[in-house]
Amino acid sequence: MKKRVGISIGDPNGIGLEVGLKAVSEVGNLKSEAGCDAVFIGDPDLIAGRAKQLGVPVPEILESSVRFPQAVYGECSAEAGIASSTWVEEGIQGCLKGELDALVTAPINKQAWDFAGVGFPGHTELLAARCGTDRFGMLLAGKGLRVILATRHVPISKVPEVLNEREIRLAVSLLCEGLPLFGVDAPRIGICGLNPHAGDGGSIGKEEVNWITPLIEQMKAEGLPVMGPRPADTVFHEAVHGAYDAVVALYHDQGLGPLKLWAFDEGVNITLGLPIIRTSPDHGTAFGIARQGIARPDSMIEALKAAMQLCTRENPWKTSFPA
Repeated sequence: MKKRVGISIGDPNGIGLEVGLKAVSEVGNLKSEAGCDAVFIGDPDLIAGRAKQLGVPVPEILESSVRFPQAVYGECSAEAGIASSTWVEEGIQGCLKGELDALVTAPINKQAWDFAGVGFPGHTELLAARCGTDRFGMLLAGKGLRVILATRHVPISKVPEVLNEREIRLAVSLLCEGLPLFGVDAPRIGICGLNPHAGDGGSIGKEEVNWITPLIEQMKAEGLPVMGPRPADTVFHEAVHGAYDAVVALYHDQGLGPLKLWAFDEGVNITLGLPIIRTSPDHGTAFGIARQGIARPDSMIEALKAAMQLCTRENPWKTSFPA
């Protein structure tokens, strides 16, 4: 049977639907090239109307229970937040029920979700909650660089409080379990330091000396393929030149800044640890250009390709969940 990849269209007032339609059109005939069908999740009138505006074929649509037939481009609203969160929820349920084989999520607006009272800061946390797991991670990948975040949407002032041994161990174990999905069977994992220069022996912060370095040494003794703590101003350069198969970043911008500089147009967000395959383009709603039809679909194309590839491989976390 053909694999079915669902695409939740994101915030209707942003570029998500545009890049999704362009990506499916540019990837080509998914049925013949990849053995996959693309199924859009959202308001059918909105999807069909935007496809006609862009001059691309109207795709297969999984009609949603929430309607949002007319975009108000560039506007952040609770109504858009309700719609986009519902479309994600419907995509998740489609995957859990076996109606979809993977989910690609177009960008949502976190402020719109906040206005709507969704109760989650973003896709990753909503996905984990609906899949019933607290063991998950956010992997960003592009142009050969892979970065997993030990902490995610946390204010920088709170990172030293939130970051702990469990979060780093979880990131490492998810990489060890998940990298074989990408053809990496013997991974080499670099772990960032928290402070500049990885603390410089304790002269610029004590976290490395007090617990991060001892933790890494303990993981090495357990046979885990980890190295560090490495200064964050050099580890990504080392990774793109082949020293590591993935990097553990200790906070959001420590990892996403370098990833987006290196692969802004090709970056893909992949949620590890779920019983379903979920990918996403690594950019936002781009409200400023949403009405112009000029958004580049590169990252969405890569997210689609990743979803199509991953849903044909054995998901190491699928058997951890009840049918």
